[in-house]
Amino acid sequence: MDIFYPVQLLANTVTNNWLSLSKDSYLGSALNFFIYDTIKIGILLVFINYLMAITRYYFPTNKVRDLLTKRRWYGLDYLFAALLGVVTPFCSCSSIPLFIGFLSAGIPLGVTFAFLIASPLVNESSLILFPALFGLKTTVIYNIAGIIVAVIGGIIIQKLHLEKYVNQDLLKYKSRSDVEAENGGEKIKLKKLIYYWWVDGFKITKSIFPYVLLGVGLGAIIHGFVPANFFEKYLSIKSWWTVPIATLLGVPLYANSVSVLPVVEALITKGIPMGTALAFMTATVALSLPEALILKKAMKWQLLVAFFGITSIGIMLIGYLFNYLQ
Repeated sequence: MDIFYPVQLLANTVTNNWLSLSKDSYLGSALNFFIYDTIKIGILLVFINYLMAITRYYFPTNKVRDLLTKRRWYGLDYLFAALLGVVTPFCSCSSIPLFIGFLSAGIPLGVTFAFLIASPLVNESSLILFPALFGLKTTVIYNIAGIIVAVIGGIIIQKLHLEKYVNQDLLKYKSRSDVEAENGGEKIKLKKLIYYWWVDGFKITKSIFPYVLLGVGLGAIIHGFVPANFFEKYLSIKSWWTVPIATLLGVPLYANSVSVLPVVEALITKGIPMGTALAFMTATVALSLPEALILKKAMKWQLLVAFFGITSIGIMLIGYLFNYLQ
């Protein structure tokens, strides 16, 4: 069951009933998309940042960091983060609140990026819908390749030591001992703690949300006004350079894998190579301009370029792999 189904009903009511816009019209589709994603991501931001405020209060960040960076965990922490991304059914923009929560809780940068890459890349549609559309072999190879890209991408980002490019305001927090010290060393009552957690979590939410509006707004325009068949002619040429082109063409778009899968199936039916079509799909769900706009609030452009560059290369390699196996 979709936990955001009531939000979708609200979006449908506003666009179809109140404004009398057809869901198939460009404006109706764009507005419906904007209302749904804005509310959904806003709810996720508030909930996750509140949860992380509680986590930061009770669990010392340095212990979490030490646990995840011990040599005996090397590689497994990235794999765990990637697998967590698999079971969280979020698109690229919806994954960002949890990503920011991980950063603010002191989880290593590379580990958080392994999650951010895997969450939209390998999800419920690639596990459930892929077998029916493309067969079990393609499903297994795609999901394994997606997890490998997420893990390697996270490791590379960690090795580049790009922590200085993270917005440090997201990393500032007060531990339990700090808060109690400000309260004269006395134990704080639960009622006051609940209010403190809200203020702490909402501070991050308030700073990020304007970028959510900007990013989702751009995504809504693309979603509503760019025809699905707009890019077909650019992907139909069978050549080595079509995989990079498919990846670059997918980046400006913004969609989850469920909505883009029918487009991919149609592209393959029209003779476009499997790897080229999957590169287009993967870039659409894992990278997007709206995602970049939201992430820009959380990091400087150097880290953003590294993330997009590393992920794009991984997506292209998946495309070439499937074109080779086809």
